[in-house]
Amino acid sequence: MKVNCVIFDFDGTLGDSKECGFEATKEAFKALQLKAPEHDVIEYYMGIPIEKSFKEMADRALSQSEFDQLLKLFREYYKKYEDKYLNIFPGIKELLDELKLKKILMFVVSSKKTNVLRRNLESLEISDYFEEIVGSDKVTNYKPDPEGINYLINKYSLSADDTLMIGDATFDMQMGKAAKVNTCAVTWGSHTREELAKEQPNCLVDKPEEINSWIS
Repeated sequence: MKVNCVIFDFDGTLGDSKECGFEATKEAFKALQLKAPEHDVIEYYMGIPIEKSFKEMADRALSQSEFDQLLKLFREYYKKYEDKYLNIFPGIKELLDELKLKKILMFVVSSKKTNVLRRNLESLEISDYFEEIVGSDKVTNYKPDPEGINYLINKYSLSADDTLMIGDATFDMQMGKAAKVNTCAVTWGSHTREELAKEQPNCLVDKPEEINSWIS
């Protein structure tokens, strides 16, 4: 596959933030006397911003002030757990080195706020690999809407045919398809191989090193 540009998702693709998400979500929901979602529900929604997913997971309607407080609490708890639970997936650093040697432009499009995304990338010591990072605050329409990818394509005059979106969630694959770029699904994140296969990505991989073999 001829690729000049790679766009990564972050959570579940580059960084293992699953435990951070579990703990922060449960604590935030309990603090507002909401029923804490089950792990499998939290995991499923990890691919989209909390501004959207928390409304889906709440067991009752929330006022705007309650919802704002829920988001605030989640971000505070998440930051508390980062040092303990946030890790880079094995093989990702090596993959980024290989792509850099091939002079491939690299970006990140995430459901996180840009400042949190930057903090996480710096914590994992991989922020310097990326030309630009796009958090949820840089777009009006969240995943699976293609706005984040289209923003990069337009800003950097990229060719959709030579661009590859890499992610662990069906939302990432749907976003990539909507932007008419190539897609690569990874199985070490939130969604199962079976769920990802239904989206018919251009490639479906179980290890980061397999991605490099698809790229020429």
